[in-house]
Amino acid sequence: MFWFKKTPEMPTADTALKGRPQAIPTAQTHFVNGAPLQGPYPAGLESAVFALGCFWGAERKFWTVPGVKVTAVGYLAGFTPNPTYEEVCSGRTGHTEGVLVVYDPAKVSFGDLLKVFWESHDPTQGMQQGNDVGTQYRSGIYLSDPARLEQARASKAAYEAALKARGFGAITTEIADGGPFYFAEDYHQQYLAKNPGGYCGLGGTGVSCPVGVAVAAAE
Repeated sequence: MFWFKKTPEMPTADTALKGRPQAIPTAQTHFVNGAPLQGPYPAGLESAVFALGCFWGAERKFWTVPGVKVTAVGYLAGFTPNPTYEEVCSGRTGHTEGVLVVYDPAKVSFGDLLKVFWESHDPTQGMQQGNDVGTQYRSGIYLSDPARLEQARASKAAYEAALKARGFGAITTEIADGGPFYFAEDYHQQYLAKNPGGYCGLGGTGVSCPVGVAVAAAE
């Protein structure tokens, strides 16, 4: 999706596009496993949203993790209600491209998901991921549970130390309650399962954090 290069400047609530009151149409079920995309999800499952650049490749990273039950791509942490993909790519909504990850904590821990997140992209690039430039490509971890937010911040500190030791700059990842998650259009959902040769966009730093440190920081 690198052909949508925009100036990486956030709009304000006043300058953002106005959006619409109704949700845009999307898929009903997960293309890979047939699960209901928007729920209801079985009791006992937990969820978080991760943003790490182009959401096509990011979603594939997570649906292959054992214990992850549902993934979906969408837009969040912006101003425009129910935005379209074209509106998000204009840089005038303030949203980032995110992946909703619904998982079974008895089979995969939040710390394991954080490890996938940190090691699948470069979290030091600000409003950019590789050749993809714009507010919609910024790195972020979004959830509403205060305890999980603190765990995410602890993992950020652990990875930042590992990255700085290898000469990278400070991590720019947002860690916050991202507000409403707006499901992206049908054709974006599980895009790389439908288009195996499609654009992925993920790189990474090649720097990992020792498993014990990463997981302990997020437990």
